[in-house]
Amino acid sequence: MRSFLKADEVKGKIRSLVEAMFATIPTGVGTKGRIALSPKDQQDVVVKGVRWAVDKGYGEEDDLTYIEDNGCIEGADPDKISQKAYKRGERQLGTLGSGNHFLEIQFVEEIYDDAAAKAFGLEKDQVTVMIHTGSRGFGHQVCTDYLVILEKAVRKYGIHVPDRQLACAPINTKEAGDYLAAMRGAANYAFTNRHCLMHWTKDVFQRVLRIGPRELGMSLVYDVAHNIVKIEKHKIDGKTFRLAVHRKGATRAFAPGRPEIPRDYQSVGQPVLIPGDMGRCSYVLAGTEKAMDETFGSTCHGAGRLLSRHAAKRLAKGRAINRELESRGIFVKSSGATTLKEEMSEAYKDISDVVHVVDSSGISKKVVKLKPLGNIKG
Repeated sequence: MRSFLKADEVKGKIRSLVEAMFATIPTGVGTKGRIALSPKDQQDVVVKGVRWAVDKGYGEEDDLTYIEDNGCIEGADPDKISQKAYKRGERQLGTLGSGNHFLEIQFVEEIYDDAAAKAFGLEKDQVTVMIHTGSRGFGHQVCTDYLVILEKAVRKYGIHVPDRQLACAPINTKEAGDYLAAMRGAANYAFTNRHCLMHWTKDVFQRVLRIGPRELGMSLVYDVAHNIVKIEKHKIDGKTFRLAVHRKGATRAFAPGRPEIPRDYQSVGQPVLIPGDMGRCSYVLAGTEKAMDETFGSTCHGAGRLLSRHAAKRLAKGRAINRELESRGIFVKSSGATTLKEEMSEAYKDISDVVHVVDSSGISKKVVKLKPLGNIKG
């Protein structure tokens, strides 16, 4: 999200903003959200996605334009989702979760592409917010349920995979069709979850800074999924094919002119959101034609871990990660000290190195660099 605020306007209020955000947005494993979904609400979220949230007052009509698939992937079937998944999801809408999920207050530190930055509404020293979370326990259960089904499908159809978690089924089978219908529902839940968090983020800024929505000017730049299968058309050797593109730890990076991109961004390409770690920086990139030619319109998703969580905790033993970050002007809050140790900068590759690779290779181009001011984690 972008805003009308400049970094200097909020630096003195970052502690208050982060503490209010942490108090407002449920974080951590198993956290219950502020929204209790009835069985009908759950099915509506699965089928309607962000439209459900907007109709309930969480967000604005214009937001739908700036979400992948307008916040709703068609073809979701609530009957293909287990009752166990619904049970896990009934109180998790509007929650951040744990692990590498975060909500971060940032500012635009550097601009690399003036035209794309202007199209995305981003300018130097502007305050932004990046949210990284998904479908929570609901989507996790959908995955768990279908892993069992697809492991049987692998044997049934005589498919050999090097790892059981690569279990799959031919796309024209019932198993594959059911999975796609359930996964789309989980994706719609994820879009809706992020949208509710965005709504409360705006409220916190207005309350802490004592300003109105017009003065805040906080609006959505883009929301894009990852860890997902999308049915898309791509050219291979000059011929157009309809393909199931699996992006696991990858992000869509569609080139200028693709009809799936919002009209405002048609000339520069799809915004690509690349989070780093809470101590360094993140980036907004733009999709390219080379990505369409070489990687099915895809690029990296984030920094990627260098250390396991256990190794990170060993390295951080005796350190106060929150105080280290605060000494550099970054205020963080988490539901436990362990999370900060697991998620410290040294546990991850330097995102600037990763982004340099994808930018240099031409599969996405750098637009802006975002510097963290404050962060909440589970």
